[in-house]
Amino acid sequence: MKLYGDLKSGNCYKVALLLKQMRAAHEFVKVDIMNGGSRTDDFLSKNPNGKIPLLEISPGQYLPESNAILWYLADGSAFLPEDKLQRAQVLQWLFFEQYSHEPYIATARYIKVYLGNPADRQADLQQKQKRGYEALDVMEKHLAANKFFVGSRYSIADIGLYAYTHVAHEGGFDLAPYPYINAWLARVKAQPEYLTMTA
Repeated sequence: MKLYGDLKSGNCYKVALLLKQMRAAHEFVKVDIMNGGSRTDDFLSKNPNGKIPLLEISPGQYLPESNAILWYLADGSAFLPEDKLQRAQVLQWLFFEQYSHEPYIATARYIKVYLGNPADRQADLQQKQKRGYEALDVMEKHLAANKFFVGSRYSIADIGLYAYTHVAHEGGFDLAPYPYINAWLARVKAQPEYLTMTA
């Protein structure tokens, strides 16, 4: 398998983290999105949506979208529950991550880190941070009663949410008021075969 992406991207990092924790043999192919690497004719022939990450399962067989990749890789492993309801709950949190979490926490980080926090994006940044804190509040409430997001065990639901949460401070988020999130971050980091984002 080949993983096309950039490990500074949370969406790419989550896939790389799962691959490492599954000890799955793969090649990592860096794509420089800031310089149009995902918009070349060659890349667009693999993923017409021009986004990373992209998993090449076998020559000519590609799977885009980070959480779809997580599900594909984890199916049949300890990273995805067998119970029908718990599998649906994993999807619940992965959908939450892409709709209520990533658009705000990741975008705030993008504005500050990748764009250099320009003056003309400050109103947008404040709006993203407001909605990002709302997502963190939902997570904190859930983690107050649960060690992990689904079924009291580490799964791709945790991997999906960990990716951008553990670097939320780079988007200007203060995680100090979130003791349960911080405890959960430590539990995820303590998992075997952990991978740092910039490795």
